Amino acid sequence: MAYTATDVKNLRERTGAGMMDCKKALDESNGDFEAAVDALRAKGLAAVAKKSSRTAAEGLVGVAVEGTKGVAVEVNSETDFVAKNDQFQDFVRKTTQVALGQSSDDVEALKAAAYPGGGTVADTLTANVATIGENQQVRRMKTVSVANGVVVPYMHNAAAPNLGKIGVLVALESEAPAAVLEPLGKQIAMHIAAAFPLALSADDLDPELLARERKIAAEKAAESGKPAEVQAKMVDGAVSKYAKENALLSQIFVMDNKTPIQQVVDQAGKEAGAKIVLKDYVRFQLGEGIEKEVSDFAAEVAAAAGLN
Repeated sequence: MAYTATDVKNLRERTGAGMMDCKKALDESNGDFEAAVDALRAKGLAAVAKKSSRTAAEGLVGVAVEGTKGVAVEVNSETDFVAKNDQFQDFVRKTTQVALGQSSDDVEALKAAAYPGGGTVADTLTANVATIGENQQVRRMKTVSVANGVVVPYMHNAAAPNLGKIGVLVALESEAPAAVLEPLGKQIAMHIAAAFPLALSADDLDPELLARERKIAAEKAAESGKPAEVQAKMVDGAVSKYAKENALLSQIFVMDNKTPIQQVVDQAGKEAGAKIVLKDYVRFQLGEGIEKEVSDFAAEVAAAAGLN
């Protein structure tokens, strides 16, 4: 499988590894990007967990809450300049409000929904592309809700109220008063924005991710030269540590750097005299998972790596 200068650039941005290490990893993996990521991690040359949240597209994330229901929507544009455009911001804000009325997280259904002032969301999007002169796309949405309790919104790096680059929603199920739940929800939301959990609990983590971590851990353990039974314990420990660090409920609260989130929630419930359950959350970071377009940096990589 062949690879390009852009692949080298993207691997470098994804992992933080050196350019020549990235080129060597792609050579050894025959151009398989994900295999190259794993190879760099196994060699200790990458810090993917910390780099995986790097954004690669422009636009805005919008969040909205009504009653006990909240929704986050991501709308992409080609440049940050458009994200600052009043027309674009108004579209994201209104589309997010429309999303609150949807019965599912189907983006196509959202685009087909009626838009305030006439037409559909898709119609307005098409008109915006024509007038602003830049491609735009409604990328994704996610809804959370509770029967009793609150859904608390939080926007990190806000460009305008409820619009920005990292949108978070926290759903707390409880009979406790909103005066107790909302400050708790905001603190947890700020933690989520900073800590980038991959799932609510360890049981919710993607099995493929865990299998991948186990494979990487096994490769590292094998390099230690220790007995097989010791290597097995090393692998189990590494996978357990990964699950603990990436599941929200077991993550250490960033506000005090010592208490697991589950304990924070339980303690708040004891103090309020009512059980509190962290039922769900949303964390949308603008552009996560979208590769950047080829830039001048790609040409620089190509020249240094001998790919042009």
